[in-house]
Amino acid sequence: MKIKIKDQHRSGCPIASTLDVVGDKWSMVILRDLLTGKRKFGEFLRSPERITTNVLTDRLTRMEANGLIERRAYSERPPRFEYLLTDKGAGLLPALQEISRWANRHIPGTWQPPEMFMRMKVRG
Repeated sequence: MKIKIKDQHRSGCPIASTLDVVGDKWSMVILRDLLTGKRKFGEFLRSPERITTNVLTDRLTRMEANGLIERRAYSERPPRFEYLLTDKGAGLLPALQEISRWANRHIPGTWQPPEMFMRMKVRG
């Protein structure tokens, strides 16, 4: 199913425009999971945040339409797909790392991200 992504954003503000793409409750969590090695639908479902299948399907479709991920078939019978970050999606890594640092400083009880996640660099 292809969805049409709005050609226009709310404004030219880079923060508002970015939020138009990844500013919902789930997209950055899915990006986190992709950056830490998850690729398959079932792997995303096992994350501690407990995303529902219909929301996960919707977010993956939107992220693909926005060029953040690509979907690749790994089985024909039954049809199964894995999801891979594009360079555009991987470019959000520094923002996710900074959000993690901010949360660790200001929100008691947040988990310390894995060291490998915090040391990752944007490829390319």
